Order: sequence, then C-alpha cells, then structure tokens
Amino acid sequence: MKQDIHPNYRPVVFQDLSEGTNFVIRSTVETDDVITLDDGVEYPLVKVEISSASHPFFTGTMKIVDTAGRVERFERRYGQRRKG
Repeated sequence: MKQDIHPNYRPVVFQDLSEGTNFVIRSTVETDDVITLDDGVEYPLVKVEISSASHPFFTGTMKIVDTAGRVERFERRYGQRRKG
C-alpha cells in the first residue's frame, strides 16, 4: 500500500447531546475536541444532536429536538401548532 494516503482510522467517541450518551466507534472523522473516559484513555470527540439513544424510531417515544430554532421559525411562519 502507498504510504500517507490513507485516513487515520482510530477509536472516536460520539456524544449524543440530547441524552449525554457516549459511543466509542472506530472512525476516520477529523475533530479537534477530545474527551477522557472512565478507562483513562483520551479519545477524539464528535458531538451529534441525535443518535440511536435519542431517536424516536429506536426509543419508541416522541420528543422534539430543536437546537437551531427550527420549530419556532416554523410556528412564526405557519402559525401555532394545534393542541389536541
């Protein structure tokens, strides 16, 4: 194999911001954030808004996750949701 053309494939922590759950998965994603887990090892950290720990399909519960104000912008544009 050619040297220096392959991405760095290593363990990375993906942190679900809505649940606070951490997943250690091997990935090539580049990030500047790091986290030290309970095992004392420092891992690169990627923050995600939603994962299998918080997604309604996997949890069976409906929950509105709005981190960018999309719900408020929708309600301003089209009116309030009906409470039923």
